[in-house]
Amino acid sequence: MDGVYRSKIDAWLVIILVSVPAVLLDFILDGIGVEDRLGTLLELSVVVAVLALILWLYWSTRYTISGDFLLVKSGPFSWVIPIEDITSIEPTRNAMSSPALSLDRLLISYGHGGELMISPKDRARFMTELKKHLKPGAGPLDTVQERKPNV
Repeated sequence: MDGVYRSKIDAWLVIILVSVPAVLLDFILDGIGVEDRLGTLLELSVVVAVLALILWLYWSTRYTISGDFLLVKSGPFSWVIPIEDITSIEPTRNAMSSPALSLDRLLISYGHGGELMISPKDRARFMTELKKHLKPGAGPLDTVQERKPNV
C-alpha cells in the first residue's frame, strides 16, 4: 500500500501568494492609465487565475512513497525520485520555489546534485515510512539530520 502525505500549509504564505499579484497589477494598471472597466476586468482575471492555481496546488500537492520511489505531485508539476538515489534529507526554511506549501520543509538531495524541498504535514511518519522502503544495507538516510532548521 502506498503512503500518501499531504503538504503542510502556511496560511500566511497562501495569503501573500494571492494578494501580491493583485496589488502589483493594480499599481501597474493605475500607472499606465488603463480604463477603469478594462483594468478591473484584467485585474479580476489575473486574481481568479492565481486563485485557481493556488487551489490546484492546495488540492494536489502530495508526496507518495510507492515501492522504490518517492512521487511528488504539485499542480501541473511532478517528480519521481528513486528512494535508493536519496543521499540526504535535512530540515530547511528556504523560501525558494518548491512543491511545498509551508516553509517548514525537508531538503531532499538525490542522484548527482538533484535537490527538492517538500513539506509533509506528518514529517515523523513520512520519515519512518521512507526509511522502511530502503533496501537492506542501502542506508543513505542514516545521515538524516533531525535537528531544527536554521532560521
